[in-house]
Amino acid sequence: MDILVSGAGIAGPALAHCLHAHGHRVTVVERAPAPRPGGWAVDFRGRVHLGVLERTGLLPLLRPHATRTGDLAVVDAAGRRVATMPAAVFSGDLEILRGDLSRVLIDATRGHTRYTFGIRISSLAQDPSGVDVTFDDGSTGRFDLVVGADGLRSAVRRLAFGDDPGVLRPLGLHGCVFTVPGSLSLPDGALYTEPGRSVTVASPHGRDGVVQLFFTHSQQVYRRERATVAAAFQGAGWRVAELLDAMAATEDWWFDEATQVVLDRWSSGRVVLLGDAAHAAGPGGNGTGLAVVGAYVLASELARSTPSALPAALERYEAVMRPYAATCQRQAAGGAAFLAPATARQIAQRDRFFRMMGGLPPLRRLFSWMATRTATAVRLPDYEWPGSHVVA
Repeated sequence: MDILVSGAGIAGPALAHCLHAHGHRVTVVERAPAPRPGGWAVDFRGRVHLGVLERTGLLPLLRPHATRTGDLAVVDAAGRRVATMPAAVFSGDLEILRGDLSRVLIDATRGHTRYTFGIRISSLAQDPSGVDVTFDDGSTGRFDLVVGADGLRSAVRRLAFGDDPGVLRPLGLHGCVFTVPGSLSLPDGALYTEPGRSVTVASPHGRDGVVQLFFTHSQQVYRRERATVAAAFQGAGWRVAELLDAMAATEDWWFDEATQVVLDRWSSGRVVLLGDAAHAAGPGGNGTGLAVVGAYVLASELARSTPSALPAALERYEAVMRPYAATCQRQAAGGAAFLAPATARQIAQRDRFFRMMGGLPPLRRLFSWMATRTATAVRLPDYEWPGSHVVA
């Protein structure tokens, strides 16, 4: 089939890789002018994520780019270590910077996938045999299938399912990510928390530091501007003022509200949604793993079908992935209480738990299992992968 994918972040290129393996012709369009660098580290964890990466041949491409980030030092306002957050909590079995992951996936698929940046879909018109697409530059095309892998605020979702704001479920948490120069001499990994706000810094691969800020706020409408973040962290201790100064000059700045996407269905005729466009979970919801596993499942179900039986294949894809995505969303729903505890007492309780884990290896192993169980909460059908062996 001729398949159009909107979105060149993670889900789109991963799907292009899987679709090509099954013989489809893939075009990927992306509204950004170029692949987006930077971003916080994302992770894969457990047998399901790693099994899909191994079977599809992506695992050996990604391992050289692993951050290999260790435990995080939980620090107080004076920079003293008060506890240690185990790496299993946040880095999984394979951690990689989001920008590195996107670049590897795009590089792996450029030879057989047509990528066009700086363009977006402006209209869709489908009939039983295909979808006519118009792009915002005036060009057109006809495709057997259109996939919306274009994130939380998916344009494909809006065009195919309507602009219903009710599908977005805010979690009451806001996040910001940016890089700072290595000259700041930040710790390799540290977490600082005050009631309702937290700062995490890391220096993966010994590069410039990556800063992640989380904060809670009761307001539902927030301007995505640096001034908003600076105001939310005004007066914070540790090295936050220094980091905010660096934020003002950085180029790869990202800020948004943690939001889930909840839809009654993920496909409409010959249009289907993938990744965050279908089921964004929010921080701690295995979103990257869901995107890659979903790409594998969607491509595999299409391979079991014919173009004339496309709706049935899309229904099978959703039947496999929907319970999995719902489980991950339930886990992420409590992310604010962990990432930005509301009170000093809750912060102290969290830090006390981390100190206990450090002194009790069985407790550490138990927590590692708990951090992975949601990522493995799906049993995938025994799909055939062209030219590969079956992964247990």
